[in-house]
Order: sequence, then structure tokens, then C-alpha cells
Amino acid sequence: ICAPQLVLSDYSEPLSTSPSSPNSTGTLPPPIPNPIDWEIAIRCTLLVAAIAAVLSFTATRIDVLSPLSSIWILSASLTTLALYQRRRPLAAMNARIGARIGTLVGVALGLSLAFATAIGAVLGRFVLHSMGDLDTMIQASKAQIDQLIATKQLPAPANAVVASPEFRTGFMLFAFALGLFFILIVSIFGGALGGLLRSRRRPVA
Repeated sequence: ICAPQLVLSDYSEPLSTSPSSPNSTGTLPPPIPNPIDWEIAIRCTLLVAAIAAVLSFTATRIDVLSPLSSIWILSASLTTLALYQRRRPLAAMNARIGARIGTLVGVALGLSLAFATAIGAVLGRFVLHSMGDLDTMIQASKAQIDQLIATKQLPAPANAVVASPEFRTGFMLFAFALGLFFILIVSIFGGALGGLLRSRRRPVA
């Protein structure tokens, strides 16, 4: 007498995940929303950077505006975040988002200040025949290089290189680039701090 045998089928077909599946609603999941509205952030950044460029350009001629220009540049990230949240009051905000916007602000400030400095130098040299504070910076840089030559007692070939116009120009460009890098770092940390202070708790559903 043979006992009945149970036969188990081997289902090797994967579960269907197509929209026609009875367990599916037929629609794809929504994309992950971007936490930053970059269009608004870029507009606010360009506005703040443009004002910084105008103040920096004007401060080379009007010394009274120099403190205002410095304060505006150092607080550019906080100002941009304030404008951004005014346009998007319900937008997500935290230290990470603030640092990302602060990075954008630092890059925009560097480009705008470099452009304003170049325009100011060209107009000052060929139109006004005086570059204002830029002349002071050039003379200070020249004095530092002359002091280096006098104190270090370098060999004659090294003194010739240090005293050359190319070295003086490179020294000034390096100092200017170092200043722009400092502005970038300040903008990033300022954005992170501003984002942390402006962070909101999302309502729990």
C-alpha cells in the first residue's frame, strides 16, 4: 500500500512590483524633496554679494564706509539666511543647510569682491589716476618686501627675484587670495551658526 505523497511546488518567480500588481497603487513614489530652494537662495546670495561689491568699491574712495563694508561682508551669510527665510518661511533650516548656503555666499563674495577690486584698479589707474586704498596696500606690500630683503640678507640672485615686479605682484595676489579664503571660511561658519539658530521643529503629524 503506497501512502499519498505531498508535492511542494517551487515558486521561483519574484513578486511583481509593476503598477499592475494588485498590491500596488499604480503610481511611482514621489521624489525626495530638495531641502534647499536653490533658486531663491541664489537670488538672495547675488543681492548680498552685489551690495558687498558696491560697498567695497565705494570704501576705497570714502574711508567712512570701510567699517560698514567689513561688517556687511562678515555678516553676509546671516543676512542671506534672513532674506531666504523671509521668502521661504516654512523651508527647512539647520546647521547643515546653513553651511551649504554659506558656502554659496562665500564663493559669490569672492567673485564679486575680485571683480570690484579689478574694476576699481582699472578706473583708479587710467581714469582717476589714483587707486585710493589700493595704493596704500601696494605701498605696504612693497615696504614688507623691502624689510624682508634688508633683514634676511639673502644672496644677490634671491634679492633680485624678491625685488622683481613679478614677485611683488605674486605676493599681492597671494595676500588677496588668502583674504578671500578667510571670507569663505567665515561665510561657511556664519551660515552654519545662522542655520542652527534659525532651525525649526517640524510639526509632528
